[in-house]
Amino acid sequence: MSWQDKNVLITGISGFAGSYLAEELLRKGANVYGLIRKRADGSKPKNLVDRGIVDKVRLIEGDLTDITSLANALDESEPNVIFHLAAQSFVPRSFTHPIETFEINTIGTANLLEAVRLKDYDPVIVFAGSSEEYGLVISSEKQYERVKQKYGVIFPEPTEIPELPIKETNPLRPMSPYAVSKVHGEYIMRNYYHAYGMKTIVSRGFNHEGAGRGLMFVTSVVTNQVMKLKFEETDKIVIGNVNAFRDWSHVMDIVNGYILLAEKGKSGEIYNQGSMRTNSVMSYILLSLEQAGWEIKKIKTMKNNKVVENPTEIDTSKMFDVRFEKTKIDKMLLEDEIEFTLEDKGVWVYTDKGKIPVVFDPRRFRPAEVPILLSDTTKIQRLGFEIRYKLKDIIRDQLNYFLNPFNRKLL
Repeated sequence: MSWQDKNVLITGISGFAGSYLAEELLRKGANVYGLIRKRADGSKPKNLVDRGIVDKVRLIEGDLTDITSLANALDESEPNVIFHLAAQSFVPRSFTHPIETFEINTIGTANLLEAVRLKDYDPVIVFAGSSEEYGLVISSEKQYERVKQKYGVIFPEPTEIPELPIKETNPLRPMSPYAVSKVHGEYIMRNYYHAYGMKTIVSRGFNHEGAGRGLMFVTSVVTNQVMKLKFEETDKIVIGNVNAFRDWSHVMDIVNGYILLAEKGKSGEIYNQGSMRTNSVMSYILLSLEQAGWEIKKIKTMKNNKVVENPTEIDTSKMFDVRFEKTKIDKMLLEDEIEFTLEDKGVWVYTDKGKIPVVFDPRRFRPAEVPILLSDTTKIQRLGFEIRYKLKDIIRDQLNYFLNPFNRKLL
């Protein structure tokens, strides 16, 4: 498929992934339109300014909760392809603002599809679902017993343990209002394919990161604080649950996946997009410190005397039948050799330049946590998808972004 002179409408164009996607589609010769909310101060979206494309895309004011504005946006853009990325995507906010999250993510998605149907357009529509839809994934018998005790009920019950890597057929156990809204949005997309023959394709994207990632997301929380340490603007790192494991991709791998799905994806289908590796928040902190210039010797909890020597030592052995790069601390966490708790208070990171405190903040813990995500991307790989970036590439890009003091001071 050639993108030359194709009309593309991106909802959420001013967001993190949307701006990267717009830049790549412009490079391919597409006419890029973007739906944005009206800004009272008339300012230009920072992500589009950062990408240097704010004057190259055609911005259309609209709101997912207003179907009339969506109809107007369709008439203006006459899209061959729609990438539906717009969402209230910050998981912690979804716990405090669930109705807002459902209105934007669920009703907004229904409004977009209804507008397309009623206006009789026929675009390919790629929906940005989320790995958060999988939610409570069971990684071991010990973890199963732990979460069973915590939640009482697990539905559906696992048919085999571990449930990793996560295939598109894995059970959905969403653990946040955001995740529930994405499940609902995805089902609406699939229903419009079955009921009306619309060309909808669902991407279940695992976490994607890079320069410009929102400051409330954990990878930016980490790398921002690391650069503040570098410039002596803080004397510690404050964080929530460091045991959580995520499948972190570079945003450009995800963007290339979106484009591939629009070109070759099958309507009505679901495709995982991820890196096929899983790493802990603790590793993200330690590797970020390393990339910023510290040599890490060991870590030790502030209470309870848990010690790990050479915690960033790289291990490439198979886990869950997948070979991927992980740290020594990752492997220990995955094999239940260690766990960090609020009672530990935090961790001292021993480096060649002294000790760095990593303090656990109970306010940063979610009411219900997703313990681990690890994608199986075999399905999209059959279309030609390749993972091009490593975890260290993501960290370097984020650290470089926070070299700019203006970006650091935003937090």
